[in-house]
Amino acid sequence: MTKSAEYSTCDTPHGKFTVVCESETVLAAGWTSDAAELLVLVHPDIRPETITQNDDRCAAAISAVQAFYKGDFSAVGKLAVRQQSGPFRMRAWETLRKIPAGATLTYGEFAVQAGNPRAIRAAAGACAANAAVLFVPCHRVVSAGGKLGGFRYGVDIKQELLELETR
Repeated sequence: MTKSAEYSTCDTPHGKFTVVCESETVLAAGWTSDAAELLVLVHPDIRPETITQNDDRCAAAISAVQAFYKGDFSAVGKLAVRQQSGPFRMRAWETLRKIPAGATLTYGEFAVQAGNPRAIRAAAGACAANAAVLFVPCHRVVSAGGKLGGFRYGVDIKQELLELETR
C-alpha cells in the first residue's frame, strides 16, 4: 500500500479534472473535484492511506491534461501510470496507452490486441476499471457497429474527446 499521495485539480472544457499522483506517477484521474471519488478506483494494494493537495507535485500531470485539451494528445501518454490488477487487465491497460489519438478500436479488436481474442467482456471490464482516464485512454474503445459503448464520465464526454482528437 502506498502511504501517501498528492492530488491537484484543474478546469477543463468538461469540468473540473483531478489527478492523484505518487511522486510524478499517476494513480488515478477523472472529471471530478473530489479526490476521494478517485481513491476508491485505485486497487487496494496501492491505494494511498492519505492524500494531500499539492499542485507542485502534480504539476506535470496537470500540464499534460491542459496540453491534451490544446491539441497535444501525446502529452498524457508521456507520464508514468501505476495501476494494479491481474495479468490480462495489466496488458489491456498497456494496450490502451498504445492506441493513437484519433483512432478507435472495438472491444473485440481491443481484446485481440490485449492478447485474448475471446476476452471481449474482460476487455470492457478493463476499460470500466481504469482509474487513470486520459492517461490510459479507454475512451478510444467503442462498441461494434459504431456505438460508443460506456464511459464512467458519460458518453457525451467520450464523444467530445473522440471529436477533439480528430479535429
